[in-house]
Amino acid sequence: MSEISRCSWPGKDPEYQKYHDEEWGVPVHDDAKMFEFLLLESFQAGLSWITILRKRENFKKAFDQFNYQKIAQYDQAKQAELLNDTGIIRNKLKVAAAINNAQQFIKIQKEFGSFCKYIWGFVDHKPIQNQFKDMSEVPATSPISDALSKDLKKRGFKFVGSTTLYAHMQACGMVNDHFTGCFRYKQLQ
Repeated sequence: MSEISRCSWPGKDPEYQKYHDEEWGVPVHDDAKMFEFLLLESFQAGLSWITILRKRENFKKAFDQFNYQKIAQYDQAKQAELLNDTGIIRNKLKVAAAINNAQQFIKIQKEFGSFCKYIWGFVDHKPIQNQFKDMSEVPATSPISDALSKDLKKRGFKFVGSTTLYAHMQACGMVNDHFTGCFRYKQLQ
């Protein structure tokens, strides 16, 4: 059986390959899923994505299935519980940011009708189709992730730097950054 051609970054790790093959770059238009990625990527800041991916189920359990309505209501006791949970990244600022971001997320929903409507507006509601051949061509940020980061920060979000938001755009299919030789590239065009 010949091996399929995919982006190089998942390497030979089966969990990473599964994420690449099934999720990464698939356009997300569901607010709950969009919030899940936003929460996970804010925890990833300064860490590798595989670290977060391996703890994803723990995060899901700890953060009430990524229910942003519940997370927005977390109190000091729940924060303390999260900071004692060895299954997640125990960073006080990131835990506080997750709660804050859930609150700001709901405000954007009220203003725009949905968070997805808001965020997809930054790419005219359709994925940007890049044509990268390898990792050396993929940027860490873009003018759009810069603008999105600036706007979210203005709205009170935390841990939403341009690099984090470019990774978010990639994960949620706002940009197709699968390499042109990857089997997923054409599927997601």
